[in-house]
Amino acid sequence: MAETRPLPVVRSIAALRETVSDWRRQGFTVGFVPTMGALHDGHLALVHEAGRRADRVVASVFVNPAQFAAHEDLGTYPRQEAQDADLLAGAGCHLLFAPAAEEMYPADATTTISVGGPAEGLEGEFRPQMFGGVALVVAKLLNQVQPDVAVFGEKDWQQLMVVRRLVRDLDIPTEIVGSPTMRDGHGLALSSRNAYLSEAELEVARRLNGVLAEAAVAAAAGVALTAVEGEAREALLRAGFSHVDYVAVRRAGDLAPYAGGVADAPGRILAAAWLGRTRLIDNMAVVAGA
Repeated sequence: MAETRPLPVVRSIAALRETVSDWRRQGFTVGFVPTMGALHDGHLALVHEAGRRADRVVASVFVNPAQFAAHEDLGTYPRQEAQDADLLAGAGCHLLFAPAAEEMYPADATTTISVGGPAEGLEGEFRPQMFGGVALVVAKLLNQVQPDVAVFGEKDWQQLMVVRRLVRDLDIPTEIVGSPTMRDGHGLALSSRNAYLSEAELEVARRLNGVLAEAAVAAAAGVALTAVEGEAREALLRAGFSHVDYVAVRRAGDLAPYAGGVADAPGRILAAAWLGRTRLIDNMAVVAGA
């Protein structure tokens, strides 16, 4: 079997742009996958998707401080750049952009981005700093790479909707593609934060998918959404989750609540729940009114 070549790594915006400009001169299209590292098969699926849609693929690894609150896990978020680079190379990535925080956010930087619409409620309520930080770093990365297409995972459905609105509102000429959530053999959505879970917590975490699947079926069948959401919340607590931030059924495209209290158009059920100190999120489609 052929040995995978080491993945080129650049750490400055100037070096990134030099490489991408060279690709452009050769007539290549460019795909992009932004990550915070600690990569798993879900991230690699995004790289494969970008490779199907473009001639060259850039991935970034940057743990973005702008989207973490002071009490969150910025300092302990898993970092493993050398392993990530090997995984990216094996998945067909052509360049890794791994900037330092000082490269992304110079000391005198003052610009922020305020987001609304799909950023409101859900994660926006429980992590109010998050989507402003996501929007800022995504806008910067898309401007730095200037890709034809960028691929994001559907596991972070609300984030995907925020990025699509950002690109639309700011006229950024990049196609945003959502890639289906990758799951383990028990249905648990792959996440870098799964590494925090003990074996006992992992057993509980794997029940999240089943609870949401049952709730999605009930919502699609026309059961009142207050009842669907309430039962799913109680089911998660019975399953062993220590706390549930939210379970909510929303319209798929803009995450607006259903006006009539029932799912009468395609939707998404989204949840965030805690196991000890680990917060898990997941979502799935609600096939209603199609």
